[in-house]
Amino acid sequence: MNQPLRLKQGGRIDRSKPMRFSFDGKQYVGYAGDTLASALLANGVRVTGRSFKYHRPRGIFGAGFEEPNTLVQLGSSALSEPNLKATQVELIDGLEARAVNCWPSARFDLMAVFRWLKPFMPSGFYYKTFIWPSWHWFEAVIRAAAGLGQSPQQPDPDHYDKRNLSVDVLVVGGGRYGLEAAIKAAEEGRDVVLVDDKSQLGGALLYEHQQLNGNSLVELLDRASKLSKLRVLTRCTAFGYYDHNHVVAVEMLSDSGLRQRLWHISAGEVVLATGAIERPIVFPNNDRPGVMLASAGRQYLHRYAVMAGRQIVIATNNDSAYEVALELQAAGVKVVAVLDARTNPDALVIAATRERGIRIEFGAAPSSTRGSSAISAVEWHRVDTSGKAQADTSNVIDCDCLLVSGGWNPTVHLFSQSGGSLRFDEILQAFVPAKSVQKERSVGAAAGTFDTPLNLQPLWSVDVSLLKRTPNYSWVDLASDVTEGDLRLAAREGFTSVEHLKRYTTTGMMTDQGKTSNVNAIGVMSTIVGRPAGSVGTTKFRPPFNPVTFGAVVGQHVGAYYQPLRRLPTDELQRSAGAVMEDYGGWARPAYIPIKGESEHDAIKREVCAVRAGVGIVDYSPLGKILVHGPDAATLLHRMYVNNMKTLKPGFCRYGVMIGEDGIVFDDGVLTRWDENTFQVGTTSGHAERVTEWLEEWLQCEWVDLDVIVEPVTTQWSVIMVAGPNARQLLQRLGMDIDLSAEAFPHMTARSGHIGDIPVRIMRVSFTGELSYEVSVPWSYGAALWQQLLKLGTDLDVTPFGLESLMVMRIEKGFLHVGTETEGTTMPQDIGFAEIIAKKADDFVGRRSTMTPEGMRRDRRQLVGLAAVDGATVLPVGGHLVSAEFQKPPHKTQGYVTSSAWSPTLGRPVAMGLVERGRERLGESLIVYSARSPKPVAVRIVELAAYDPKGERLHG
Repeated sequence: MNQPLRLKQGGRIDRSKPMRFSFDGKQYVGYAGDTLASALLANGVRVTGRSFKYHRPRGIFGAGFEEPNTLVQLGSSALSEPNLKATQVELIDGLEARAVNCWPSARFDLMAVFRWLKPFMPSGFYYKTFIWPSWHWFEAVIRAAAGLGQSPQQPDPDHYDKRNLSVDVLVVGGGRYGLEAAIKAAEEGRDVVLVDDKSQLGGALLYEHQQLNGNSLVELLDRASKLSKLRVLTRCTAFGYYDHNHVVAVEMLSDSGLRQRLWHISAGEVVLATGAIERPIVFPNNDRPGVMLASAGRQYLHRYAVMAGRQIVIATNNDSAYEVALELQAAGVKVVAVLDARTNPDALVIAATRERGIRIEFGAAPSSTRGSSAISAVEWHRVDTSGKAQADTSNVIDCDCLLVSGGWNPTVHLFSQSGGSLRFDEILQAFVPAKSVQKERSVGAAAGTFDTPLNLQPLWSVDVSLLKRTPNYSWVDLASDVTEGDLRLAAREGFTSVEHLKRYTTTGMMTDQGKTSNVNAIGVMSTIVGRPAGSVGTTKFRPPFNPVTFGAVVGQHVGAYYQPLRRLPTDELQRSAGAVMEDYGGWARPAYIPIKGESEHDAIKREVCAVRAGVGIVDYSPLGKILVHGPDAATLLHRMYVNNMKTLKPGFCRYGVMIGEDGIVFDDGVLTRWDENTFQVGTTSGHAERVTEWLEEWLQCEWVDLDVIVEPVTTQWSVIMVAGPNARQLLQRLGMDIDLSAEAFPHMTARSGHIGDIPVRIMRVSFTGELSYEVSVPWSYGAALWQQLLKLGTDLDVTPFGLESLMVMRIEKGFLHVGTETEGTTMPQDIGFAEIIAKKADDFVGRRSTMTPEGMRRDRRQLVGLAAVDGATVLPVGGHLVSAEFQKPPHKTQGYVTSSAWSPTLGRPVAMGLVERGRERLGESLIVYSARSPKPVAVRIVELAAYDPKGERLHG
């Protein structure tokens, strides 16, 4: 098939390997080595996409990750992938691609009607329009229209991988400066990894006929190939730069059975050779297909042997575009004119352009483009040094391509992510690296170093006010459909802070992340508000630098491997007994263990009654266990917990509550002091890792003088809880060397000993309200202990029970469960710790926050018991508590039900809740309202402990 814009020779493509592909249902041919963008351009396809908001026709604008216009969806069904930049899609035989955000095609888009609604849809209109009468009136339509491509609905059949890598030096960017840095470091004997997003190393050397220090690209690649210390990853994009020189990159794979690989790279030193992105020029109708970056036209010419057009006009304010003009003409492409906004600049490259007979217009800039679906002519006017177009001049040049060059922006995204600060370079009119905070250095264009002077004159936008035109069609951000007029509107409405500007107008957002728009937007805003561009500042550059698939991020952690459930030491025994296993804090644990076809309700009732009347056992191993050891262990824990931990004696246990710096309840658990310097911290099963990290953070960052070791030991010890009136009798049959009598082993104490030769630790604590022991043995003995207890307790009718039965018993007893009875505003004084805080003289983490006006409010929600007045209705969890005068919503809520269950022990429902001033209102009546319940339920506020309120049974 004919490729009208393909040169007959040249390029880095393989003409012996034609590649057939389709775009928007039409068949085309390219070559191996092409990108989808270069192949479309070679085939003369001008309209390759539609703008996000107004569905204006758009064409190929860039040649790499800076492309804002041509986003495509590849493949179909489960293999479909949306929102890829055509400039980054390597052409393969049989490729199927279609433009996103249009229907039925980019060439003919029925949604283009939105372009005529532009006057009614400026930036920020949605903040004002969809608030009346209710956002929900518009929500469904807006959500249906939002987005670009379509995510596949079927499971992803591809495979992904994750790797960790530690190196001496990481070089990001395989251009001339990156190659030089990598080669030098490797020759010094350091382990080096070089990553580059392209399929070939070389960067600009692939399309610029230049040398570095006398070295050609071939020579550099030859030197690199001989270095065993240098590892090269091509098709690998570094997209995130984090603390401790940790860089994350994604590698595209094709022949390994994997689609992508995510690299977590820890480097002693990072070299950023990420190059620079050419800056476009802002003027009316600068988004028409056929308008392209000059550097992109140069790349397509040399890398792919593709002409950006047959008759090309170049608009610039610097010298770099003249090199493009010369190279285009040398390749046989007609360069109609160069429009230079500067007045009589002097440079060798300009003189060479004159000698070649190329028309040059100084003091000139484009003021608009013409054409229906693509550019057919460019309008230009004389401009002054500020870029203001003069009304007394008007010219038109026929062309099918306009290449623009407004200067160069160093690619500082990764540098900024690393925490480095930027400064505004007045010569480049761009932001460049100023100060590194990690062991990093930027080189080459990424540092603002260019091989030849640009001799640039500032030109943020062409001012067409004297032409009596509005800037409402001068596009600043092509990806987000933001015009200069939108920026001016934002300024009029007070959104002049760069972060506010970004969010109000959406400039620099979406898949492009401001690569071709951010600096121009800052420059335009600087002229509007009359401040230097450097003082306007930049927005935060956040990962990812380039869009990344969820598949790459997740890797192999899908399905059952997404968050693998940890298993109990008795897991096989629980399953063989028919236990219903569920996820509790990342552990597979039995919810209940039915027998003889019992329902869930009947099984829980049987298990609860068995524990209350006799003895039951449950595998309690997931409960977090952290060993805190050292001379300052007591000092650390005293500072970390609300209650006093210094007075805890060896051999005793104490319930403790931990809060964050904000004063909000973070975790709870039982602490055991084994000796003067050794504590075992108990945590909830889902918070063991977080509490460990929390303790370590304070030790490593704040209290570095404390001599303490923190060691998580959750999976070192298997724990079986033995609970019920017959618990002591059952344990005595194990033959351990521990006196279990009530006098020798009272409640809230701990003992250690042996069962034969096996070490055992026992804590007498209760979460059931019954006589309870938590028996710990080494993890590998957990299953054997379970079996032995079942064997020895046959005549005692020992009953295994599940977590749901345990929850029913703790609600009967009124025991707190963090995460259920607490929320993101719950402080310790809300759950009964006000007196404990008042008595503790020493400071602790979060204390100050508990004493703020918010923490001292008398109407805070407090944990109380709730009793249904009718004695029969199980209260709906989450149901709102409202005044007794409640008739129908809306009505002010006074709290909500946190836990609720039917009590087999009491034969009536029990519940707990957070209620405003709850402790002051015992006996008061309220109404529970829930949309899930057929009618409101009357309740009374009661004490928390519905069962054994004096605690006589657990002290037995």
